[in-house]
Amino acid sequence: MITLLSHLSYVALTTPDVEASVDFYVNQVGMTVVGRDDHGVYLRCWGDYYSYSLVIVAGDEVSLDSMAWRTTSAEALDAVVERVEAAGAAGEWFDAFGIGRAYRFVGPWGHTMVLHWEATHHRYTGGDLASTFPDRPQRRSKIAGAPRQLDHVTICASDVDAFAQWYSDVLGFRLMARTELEQAPISVFSVLTTNEKSHDLGVVLDGSTRAGRVNHFAFWYDTREEMLIAADLLMESGVHIEYGPTIHGIGEQSFLYYRDPSTMRVELNTGGYRNYVPDWEPQTWVTSQGSFDIYRNTTMPLSLSESFPPADGPTATEEGVPEEIRAQLLKGKA
Repeated sequence: MITLLSHLSYVALTTPDVEASVDFYVNQVGMTVVGRDDHGVYLRCWGDYYSYSLVIVAGDEVSLDSMAWRTTSAEALDAVVERVEAAGAAGEWFDAFGIGRAYRFVGPWGHTMVLHWEATHHRYTGGDLASTFPDRPQRRSKIAGAPRQLDHVTICASDVDAFAQWYSDVLGFRLMARTELEQAPISVFSVLTTNEKSHDLGVVLDGSTRAGRVNHFAFWYDTREEMLIAADLLMESGVHIEYGPTIHGIGEQSFLYYRDPSTMRVELNTGGYRNYVPDWEPQTWVTSQGSFDIYRNTTMPLSLSESFPPADGPTATEEGVPEEIRAQLLKGKA
């Protein structure tokens, strides 16, 4: 099978207060608004190669509107759409802002995905935003702590292994690693990738009855020092750092989490390894090995089990993770 997808190109988030979120991402994070339409507001990081990587959409609650993935070619787009429809997840073609011809469908766990080949390559060639580095789309942001680009998204599913299998079989993702509970062979987390990164898609166990939930999305920094500067400035502005900075065992990235004004969780990360092995055999971690926090010397905050939109259903806790599993995760610092 040819390589179908190349990377995550944007995430679209819903929020009841679009302007509050836009103001935060522009003035606190350092992103730039590049457009508005009836669907939402489009923003970019200074290092994003396409015209935008984040879309803020009006909605009744905080949620993932969609996640978009660029294919490796026009032929790959047609091929992956054929696979999606053969798997019973038929969608629709539409014209997307700054992308053109794109295909939108809902996966088996309720997440809306957009697939596209066409993209507007962004580059300032003159004026104050042009970079002296020819390969950069624009000069580095003047806002200290601004991330370079979008990195990944982590969503929720009721069956982590089945989710990973479907996304591998149908869309061509590579499964890179997974985590099981120490006390029982229950899969609680997996990371998948479309390229050489440790992951550009994560999936966490969800015990709720709501489909299509998201746990967080992430920005990329060139260095750990820049990430720490961002954390410093966020705290100075009254933004609570939910967890970190520390290092993930899986992926080996330095990271921290905070919440934006809508309560959406945002991860900042940097470092980690690159993996080019085409026949990679994914490792299975247990929670006590430090898959989430390699140092294993702090307790993961309970709030990190919260996903969006809020959970519902009689068998789930308020956060959507079954109580007995959540207790083991916290004990093991997953």
